Amino acid sequence: MPKPASAARLRAARLDAHGLRTGLPSITAAVRRLGAVQAQDFAAARWVLGARVPGSASADVDAAIESREVVRSWPMRGTLHLLPTETLRPILAITGPRIMQRAATRHRQLELDREVYSRARELAETALAGGASLSREELLAAWEAAGIRTTGQRGYHLIWWLAQDAVLCCGPVEGRGQRFVLLDEWAPAAGRVPDRDETLANLAVAYAAGHGPVTVRDFAWWSGLTLTDARTAFAAAGGALVAFDEERVVAADAGWAADPASTTPRTSRRFVLAAFDEYFLGYTERSDVCDPLHAPRIVPGLNGVFQPILVNGAGVVEGLWKVTRAKGEASVALEGFERSIDPVGYEPALARWARFHGERLGAITTAT
Repeated sequence: MPKPASAARLRAARLDAHGLRTGLPSITAAVRRLGAVQAQDFAAARWVLGARVPGSASADVDAAIESREVVRSWPMRGTLHLLPTETLRPILAITGPRIMQRAATRHRQLELDREVYSRARELAETALAGGASLSREELLAAWEAAGIRTTGQRGYHLIWWLAQDAVLCCGPVEGRGQRFVLLDEWAPAAGRVPDRDETLANLAVAYAAGHGPVTVRDFAWWSGLTLTDARTAFAAAGGALVAFDEERVVAADAGWAADPASTTPRTSRRFVLAAFDEYFLGYTERSDVCDPLHAPRIVPGLNGVFQPILVNGAGVVEGLWKVTRAKGEASVALEGFERSIDPVGYEPALARWARFHGERLGAITTAT
């Protein structure tokens, strides 16, 4: 059995897996590497990808969506993600029924039953047929006009339910969000449909490739699968996953075999990562990359809203950053967890962030 790896070796391997240390060639490649990117905050999700693709711009994320290579929907944990389009239907076939079962009580509270859903679905399919798209406001208005109440989260849950059934997905980018389309028209199914075990294995390998080293419990949380299904996924992956240490695995082609004595590479680069970035969010156990004492500052009040993070060259989360916009400039305040952050070290990463968004970088200040 491989010996436990050092925290430094673990972080170095994860910087590689995430594509942060050496970069990835395109936005689509970054999505494929990570498997999926939590994306309820669309602007943040754009930078999750941009931080991994040198020279990219926000418009490149939109282009990957418009090309149908990447799609945004609700495949895992009941929340929005960006993921490779061809993986959406197979994943929903596994995760959707369990997610819907867990939502049953809330739907009863909202008085959403199968009859209401069927009417809403019929109206949505009629309105969106032929390649049409609707904003959220337009879709809710169409339901209201037909006598289907959308207040009190009813409208959101109807959209979400249709997405779980692979009827709707987010389509054309519009401003800070997207318009809804019919999935079968936006991205028609093509090719052989993988069976359940193959889908589980593919998802496990994608997760390990973009997040490794990982445990089976990490994967179960990230995917929203049961622990039983997560173990099945790891077993079905076979030789595509290899041991990193006695608890964790990596993708077989990651170049991080179980050899704790080998050299651990370091980088002088620093990283300004988005809110909800997978480097911190994508695991159940985060103490190797961030002191548990500081974790509550990343997710204040454990409210599920993750803050943008600063990651040093050793892969340690050492602070937060916040943007203030005024007079055509984006000024950034750095806040260290234990000591004052040197702005000079993070200036190159912030310059990349500003170029990605087409903004002019203003003052960079620091506080503790």
